[in-house]
Amino acid sequence: MSLKTKRTYKFLIFKVNDDGKEIVVDARGDRDGKWEQLTEQLPEHECRYAVWDHDFTNKEGRPMSKIFFILWVPDTAKVRSKMLYASSKDNFRTMLDGINYELQATDADEIDYEVIIDRCKEA
Repeated sequence: MSLKTKRTYKFLIFKVNDDGKEIVVDARGDRDGKWEQLTEQLPEHECRYAVWDHDFTNKEGRPMSKIFFILWVPDTAKVRSKMLYASSKDNFRTMLDGINYELQATDADEIDYEVIIDRCKEA
């Protein structure tokens, strides 16, 4: 809700806590946060969930915002972690309100900023 309605954050990154029983906030991006700040905070060998609030101007020149849910599952992550994040994704995502798009990425190329821009061209 802080991201969608209050627009307090540009992005949030979540992780499953050490005992595997709770999903907690791992990082927050201020409202003026950049895409690179989000991607730089995704660990190379660990899974994460992320939510990105993307502001853009549509074809008619109207300012818009779309919220992306990202499942970060790098190829180098442990199999147990991959399974945990994959199995809890749907339940966690349903608790988040206002998600417009979903991305799953296993390496940095799959979450390039151009992917975000291309998805918003439909709006």
